[in-house]
Amino acid sequence: MIEQRHEDGSLRHLITLEGLRREEVEQLLQRSQRYVCAPGARPVRSQALRGIQIANLFTEPSTRTRVSFELAGRRLGAEVVNLEVQLSSRAKGESMLDTIYTLQALHFDVFVIRDAEPGVLAHVAGHVSPQVSVLSAGEAHLSHPTQGLLDALTVRQHKGHIEALRIAIVGDLRHSRVARSAYHVFRLLEAHEIRLIAPPALMPEPDEFAGCLRFTTLEEGLEEVDVVMMLRIQKERFSAAALPDGAEYFQRYGLTPDRLARAHPEAIVMHPQPMNRGVEIASEVADGPQSVIRSQVSNGVAVRMAVLETVAARLTA
Repeated sequence: MIEQRHEDGSLRHLITLEGLRREEVEQLLQRSQRYVCAPGARPVRSQALRGIQIANLFTEPSTRTRVSFELAGRRLGAEVVNLEVQLSSRAKGESMLDTIYTLQALHFDVFVIRDAEPGVLAHVAGHVSPQVSVLSAGEAHLSHPTQGLLDALTVRQHKGHIEALRIAIVGDLRHSRVARSAYHVFRLLEAHEIRLIAPPALMPEPDEFAGCLRFTTLEEGLEEVDVVMMLRIQKERFSAAALPDGAEYFQRYGLTPDRLARAHPEAIVMHPQPMNRGVEIASEVADGPQSVIRSQVSNGVAVRMAVLETVAARLTA
């Protein structure tokens, strides 16, 4: 595993939540809360990262993560460049490292990377200059650390705590980087219980998600839970022959009002998006009073502002 800290112990990279200390996560969540923007209010801005150059490199499609990282950097006063990887020299065969070296020569300080290949981010982080930071915007099926942080922030805002909660993560767990980062952060923050609910074919390997309860029936798994986190079917990670039938999946594992009624009456519903309505979640639930999905989107900017400010702090001191 790549070392994510400077020699003095401060955070340099954020590639995974695995290995972070609880106090580090708590500090990131506290800093994130300062940047939370109430509905209708003007966004919080500062010049904390004035002079810092950030490059966003996404080799997979993204809307929420990419836009929120861009907004986060700009609201902190940084210069942000979005590199269209499909239009860059990588499309001509240039390696990721050569792309990074080119941008490093142009004095970029932070690289925000989403890539479908496992290990790319750690490889890049192991080769950049000592003053440069690498942040994950999603790595293959392995991790999505800022999504995990924003999920934890959202739960705290609506529940006030995490320690006493029963949290259900439902759907395509086998292919979900969101689920893995959620697991790491909820376990670190000592959730009372984490439940995994999925068809057997979409359940993770037995040696993953240690300590979680596993259910293959949605109705049983949702009994009295406090948080329901629905996951998207990762269509891009399936062969056409293996892709689940949407209508059949919804019939067995889609979150409907009747199924949600099995959870605690004050349970909240989450989804990292994009949503497949009528596949993993009914519109009445996604848009219903228990949904906090829009809060997750808003919190994404706040969390990414906190992470950017944390890793770039040494450069602006």
